[in-house]
Amino acid sequence: MTRASVAGVGLTRFGSHPDRPGRDLFAEAAEAALADAGVPRADVDTLKYGNFMGAIAERQSHQAPLMAEAAGLTCPATRYEDACASAGVALREAVQAVSSGRADVIVAGGMEHMSSLDTPAVTEGLAMAADELHEIRAGMTFPGAYALMARAYFETHGGERRDLAAIASKNHENALDNEYAQFHRRVSVDEALEAPPIAEPLHLYDACPITDGASAVVFVSESYAESHDVTAPVVVSGSGQGGDRMALADREYLARTPAADAAAAEAYADADISAAAVDVAEVHDCFTIAEVLATESLGLFDPGEGIDAARRGVTTADGQMPVNLSGGLKAKGHPVGATGGSQVVEMTRLLRGDHPHSDAVSDATVGVTHNAGGSVASAVVHVLEVAQWVPRSLTMTGLRHWLMGRDSISSARTVTVRSRRVESVRRAVPLCRRPHFPRPEPSKRTQLSTWLRLNLQKIPRIWQWLLRLILSG
Repeated sequence: MTRASVAGVGLTRFGSHPDRPGRDLFAEAAEAALADAGVPRADVDTLKYGNFMGAIAERQSHQAPLMAEAAGLTCPATRYEDACASAGVALREAVQAVSSGRADVIVAGGMEHMSSLDTPAVTEGLAMAADELHEIRAGMTFPGAYALMARAYFETHGGERRDLAAIASKNHENALDNEYAQFHRRVSVDEALEAPPIAEPLHLYDACPITDGASAVVFVSESYAESHDVTAPVVVSGSGQGGDRMALADREYLARTPAADAAAAEAYADADISAAAVDVAEVHDCFTIAEVLATESLGLFDPGEGIDAARRGVTTADGQMPVNLSGGLKAKGHPVGATGGSQVVEMTRLLRGDHPHSDAVSDATVGVTHNAGGSVASAVVHVLEVAQWVPRSLTMTGLRHWLMGRDSISSARTVTVRSRRVESVRRAVPLCRRPHFPRPEPSKRTQLSTWLRLNLQKIPRIWQWLLRLILSG
């Protein structure tokens, strides 16, 4: 099985775009992703698109072919709806299609246009992601649902509103330098504490805003990237999805999210890593308590230990486990159908070094994204890893220069190379109390050995003998 490589990513500015239709927003994100990838539209096999409430907000169903047309694509297109996890599911389907060999190039992402509705109408529309029979008819809204989850958490593990206010302040700070974020304004812990309540213990700055926006990701197979000389420095090495009962009253626990537990376990198993290998995370903080629940489901903290992580500085940009360097849903914004895609966009940029906060995680090689639907009745987790460059075709002069450390390699191929030694050290360190371990640069001999395993049968025997002679000393 191959791995899905991220060849290109694109976003719109998140915020209010009342004068722009949703198709225009998605076209912008898709154009940016395709340009970033350098992949022609004719090579795209399919579009996988997430959207939740387009039929309400824009009176437009059957959006997938419309978005393909807007993006200049002539391929088949499918819309995925899983509440706030819609784009996450769309991306997961894309990753699975590429990994299984069913497709070589897929554009995946999502869009939501919500500013055409007033706040009560948006609240009512979003509530459709809850149980209509047992929750919506009783007046349940998502601020109320997450307030119940926050109270349950406080009763089970402890914690206070100041812990949640620290999360809000942290994420607003992270959003300051993100050009795509909806808010570029600092919010102090005291300011968050003094904000008006919306559903105790949640106050105004504990909630994400109403947002318009779109996201797009171009996934390619390793074989396509190699044959078309596409640079794809990040791969999706693991993907998982989980589910839970819709109504909170039917759940055994409110202070944990089993759907995210299951999604994380599947993603880690798929990537062949543990939570201890994760360097940075983008999680679904639609409310501040949701960030706590997400980090615990991801195994970044033990149950009950995530609540004060921001307050202790563990999850800040300069902490041991940075979380939501984009600003998260809290400050970057939450265009529901686009959020899962935007998380992968942000993580890709963080890992490949072109994000405003890449310097904060300059040694990061493994990132995880967590996208949730409703009150986490649905959850999708993706593991992203940095790909390393190893030589693909060598001349004797190039080989000699390469062994001497000169940059004379004419072409390269990406493969995922994980340092088992570093990972084994990380597993021995208590969760979230470990320092960052810089990824060691593989020796020339190790890199050449990796290349030989991949390409030995492609070169003449005399070259094989010469390369073995060099390696032997």
